[in-house]
Amino acid sequence: MRRGIGATALVAALALAATACGGEDGGDGGKKGADGELSGTVEFWDTSGDAEKGFYQKVAEEFEDKHPGVEVKYVNVPFGEANNKFKNAAGGGSGAPDVMRTEVAWVADFAGLGYLAPLDDTVAVEDKDDFLPQAWGSTQFEGKTYGVPQVIDTLALFYNKELLDKAGVEVPQSVADIKNSTGKFAKNGVTPFYLRGDDAYFVLPFLYGEGGDMLDADAKKITIDDPAGVRAFETIKDLVDSEAAITDVTDGWENMQKAFKDGKVAMMLNGPWAIEDTLAGAQFKGKEDNLGVAAVPAGSKAQGAPQGGHNYSVYAGSDNLDASYEFVKYMSSAEVQKRTTEELSLLPTRASVYEEQTVKDNQMVQFFKPAVDKAVERPWIAEGNSLFEPIRVQLADVLTGKTEPEAAAGKIGEEYTKLLKDGDWK
Repeated sequence: MRRGIGATALVAALALAATACGGEDGGDGGKKGADGELSGTVEFWDTSGDAEKGFYQKVAEEFEDKHPGVEVKYVNVPFGEANNKFKNAAGGGSGAPDVMRTEVAWVADFAGLGYLAPLDDTVAVEDKDDFLPQAWGSTQFEGKTYGVPQVIDTLALFYNKELLDKAGVEVPQSVADIKNSTGKFAKNGVTPFYLRGDDAYFVLPFLYGEGGDMLDADAKKITIDDPAGVRAFETIKDLVDSEAAITDVTDGWENMQKAFKDGKVAMMLNGPWAIEDTLAGAQFKGKEDNLGVAAVPAGSKAQGAPQGGHNYSVYAGSDNLDASYEFVKYMSSAEVQKRTTEELSLLPTRASVYEEQTVKDNQMVQFFKPAVDKAVERPWIAEGNSLFEPIRVQLADVLTGKTEPEAAAGKIGEEYTKLLKDGDWK
């Protein structure tokens, strides 16, 4: 259940009080020996998926080679559980990690609650001018830095080249193109598109495509319930009702990946994080060139995909801040980002890494970097992460026929009004 404004303020106050008490070192900023060497333990919560976690565990534990006095405790926390798990641990004053991989929308959320250490004037943000401006934007809250960019991403259209060729279908430029291709794919027992019905993030390209957005943060105006929001839900429902798309309102990720990798659907929306898992599928293993990537299809008014990505953040109550800052510096370094792209095809957040030849030659970077440059920035406000749950609930109700699109958009607007009451946006 989403925490109310009053409860949030109370928890934030308790968190700040707990942070002021510090840890074993009295809150003085970490553990260093007389010789200046770092020591102690850094617990790192990594929220990456199965295709990525092995790499990040290996890289994280290599930090010990650079700093023999430090032990890295790597913990992989499922992404869907990580937000609440961190809030519960930080709010309770026990069990929170020293460093966490934070989704871009979590930074302002956690910082607003007092759970994150400001990183300005620490080694964690050395060479900060090397970070892409749009990636750096997600690390800021009320004039301070609470994260260091790890990877940046956006959504794109993944398509099976062989299935499109067999159906005689061109790569769709619009949602209408997808719908109009249904009959051609049906002859081969294939559905054109898989639509995530369980994740509000995947609604955003449809919302942007109709000329809308969740809200206008600068004007402090809710816009999700404008006509564009209604059209977005109508478009989504029409894709499913016309059999141009299949969907699932519960386990969309697993079902979407399986359907695409097995050739049951020809297209899906996904991001760079899905590349390694997708290439392991029956339709692509050993024939990587069969995977095509294109811009998200346009709606009736525009074309756009959301800016996503992850950062590294440090828990304000950490007993080992010095080692944590160094760990974040290392994990976000150009060296590690280059290796990340080489092994996982994820997009770096440092401009200098894009000058590396292996990064320049990466096919997925070649597509996704221009897409990221054009991605729509989400509102970096403390309540930003909470904007998705009302969309998820109404998306499921629209797809199951419980709610009409206009009513769904209106209900989301009502929930946003409660969340952002009195225009007091943080």
